Amino acid sequence: MRLGKGKLSVLFLLLTLQSCFIQPGGSKPRKYSNLVFTAKVIRILDGDTMEVLYQNQPLKIRLAHIDCPEKRGKQPFGNQAKKALSDLCFGQMVNVQSQKYDRYRRLIAVVINRKKQVVNQEMIKQGMAWHFKKYSSDSLYAQLEITARKNKIGLWQEQNAIAPWAWRESKHSLSK
Repeated sequence: MRLGKGKLSVLFLLLTLQSCFIQPGGSKPRKYSNLVFTAKVIRILDGDTMEVLYQNQPLKIRLAHIDCPEKRGKQPFGNQAKKALSDLCFGQMVNVQSQKYDRYRRLIAVVINRKKQVVNQEMIKQGMAWHFKKYSSDSLYAQLEITARKNKIGLWQEQNAIAPWAWRESKHSLSK
C-alpha cells in the first residue's frame, strides 16, 4: 500500500500527538499542562481542589488564581467553600483550561461549568476565596475580591478574615 504525501503528514501528526499523551509501554496519560479539555468532576476535595475524570483517569485539579479557606485545620468558611465549589460543578462536565502542575502534582487550571461560569471567579464573587496574588497577577481576580470585600459577601462578613496562606503558616509554626 502506498501512502500519499498528505496522508503521511497526517499519520506523522497523529503519531506525534499520541506520543505526548501515552507513556511508552502504557496507556496512562502523562501530561495535561497547556491543554484545554472537557472532563467530569467526580470529587471535591476542598474549596479550591477537585478531581475530574478525563480519558478514564482521575486527575486532581487546583483552581488557578485563588486560595480558599482550609477545610483541614477547620479554618472558618473552609466547609462552606467546599460546598460552594460542589454547588458550582460537582457531577458536571466542565471545560478545563490547564496551565501547569504544582509541587503536589495537581494540575493548575481555570474551570468553566455547564452554565459557562468561570468557577475560579465565581468562588471569589461568592466570597469563598482570596485572590492568590503570590501566584496570580490577574487584575480581574483582584477586582472581584475587592468587590466581595466591599459588599461583605461570604467570608468577608468576618471582621478579621485570615488568608489561607497565613492560616497555614500559623498552624505550621504551632506544630514546631
